[in-house]
Amino acid sequence: MDKLKAKAFKLARRQRRVRGKVSGTEMRPRLRVTRSNAHIYAQVIDDVAGVTIASASTLDAEVKGMIKLGSNVAAAQAVGEVVGKRAVDKGVTEVVFDRGGRIYHGRVKALADGARSAGLTF
Repeated sequence: MDKLKAKAFKLARRQRRVRGKVSGTEMRPRLRVTRSNAHIYAQVIDDVAGVTIASASTLDAEVKGMIKLGSNVAAAQAVGEVVGKRAVDKGVTEVVFDRGGRIYHGRVKALADGARSAGLTF
């Protein structure tokens, strides 16, 4: 198995392990973070009903006006603030954080801090 396939396999295994323990409900949905090399995405998901309550990414028009580049900590902070604001507008104030198998560091941490500053608690 080459190096890239091994990395992808390990990430998928971590994601499955986290999803076995973290689940979103109507009262406390799951804040899911997906990170790529170029962008960062966030969704607030009710797993029981199977619906996405709120979402934001560096590709959204609202976020694009706030950032210069989609792959840095400032962009992640902006995405966190926008998804937090959208979730609070829908009546969600408390979430469970799903970091997607990634380390709680850098862009993932910045997104979480942005969501907290917008009014979400976790």
